[in-house]
Amino acid sequence: MSKRGFIVVGSTGSVGTQALDVLAEHRDEHRIVGLAAGSQLDLLLDQALTFCVPVIGLTTPPAGGETEVRQRLTQLAAERGIADPVEAIHLGDTAAEAVAGLDADMVLNAITGAAGLGATLAALDRGTDVALANKESLIIGGSIVLDAARASGARLVPVDSEHSAIAQALRAGTHGEVSKLIITASGGPFRGMTRDALRRVTPAQALNHPTWSMGSMITINSATLVNKGLEVIEAHLLFDIDFDHIEVVVHPQSHIHSMVEFSDASTIAQISPPDMRLPISYALGTQDDGTTKRLTSGAVANNWGQPMHWSFEPVNHLAFPALGLAIEAGRKARSFPAVLNAANEVLVAAFIAGDIPFTGIDKGLARALSAHQPAAEHTVDTVLAADAWAREFAAADAAEQKAAQNSGQKRGRA
Repeated sequence: MSKRGFIVVGSTGSVGTQALDVLAEHRDEHRIVGLAAGSQLDLLLDQALTFCVPVIGLTTPPAGGETEVRQRLTQLAAERGIADPVEAIHLGDTAAEAVAGLDADMVLNAITGAAGLGATLAALDRGTDVALANKESLIIGGSIVLDAARASGARLVPVDSEHSAIAQALRAGTHGEVSKLIITASGGPFRGMTRDALRRVTPAQALNHPTWSMGSMITINSATLVNKGLEVIEAHLLFDIDFDHIEVVVHPQSHIHSMVEFSDASTIAQISPPDMRLPISYALGTQDDGTTKRLTSGAVANNWGQPMHWSFEPVNHLAFPALGLAIEAGRKARSFPAVLNAANEVLVAAFIAGDIPFTGIDKGLARALSAHQPAAEHTVDTVLAADAWAREFAAADAAEQKAAQNSGQKRGRA
């Protein structure tokens, strides 16, 4: 039996490294044919040697370019006493796209943010199934990404735990029998706090997620509930369910990852401890015919012999308005989701830097979405233009917020 070929772009991040851990346990059936990363060259080279990868890419290369990369790779291979397996090296802004467009059975896109759009489209245009951890590329691309998948016959396979849970639960019925998708949210570190209290929270507090270990951007997005809004848009696009039939409910324990309610009032849930290796392994187990072979993931199952308590509560939209802003952007479609995503990335960075308060994130989002004038056509170029406009707008908004905050502090000391 021939081995299935996988490409991982964003291989040095949290999802990428966990995906490689899963694939390492199934080397008899799988091989890595390409890896791409952002700037972590040493880790990328270590991965390339460990998995004997023939093609690698780095979007932010070292000063010495390919010569330096090759020298470091040769040195590392010599230290390990093994041959250098890398045949081709792609460097620069399009490196991830070049690697994602290679021949493979599946591309796992684990790039963070809008930068993942090119890689997703490159894989789909090639006709390769995409395991999508980079939700942003689907959210900002919208119909562009869906059309590319339809044109080539490639599949979009969810990797987010919530969408993996929905995909698994949907196997219990037909699309026409679905009454509602129920996406669970942990509530983040500030669940139960008032709007006034949220104005004073610190970046360190926001980065301390109660159940998941994630990168800084997604952790802050979880705290604001922006991430949950993005997940609603993603669910709408992936499963063709309208926004009126997608509900978000707070489930602090993060064991029920999402649910599907059917027309007979039955609700099917996917349950497991919060461990990203499980949804990653489920996605990687997708076969060429669309069926799924469950791979051992290394995740530990629930201990049903121990007492446990699960609770649910509604979202406090007054305290966390970003969720509603994101859903409204999804309803408007076109370039509004791109503006939401790009402005959010800038505003989150400003919050982490201490330039704006936590509540300044959703305030800036509201202003960006209100000011945006979408183009008549929805193309990759108009998406990228909206992304650039939103980043500039959000940067100016953050600067104004910082100036107002500093002015207020000065008046307070006077």
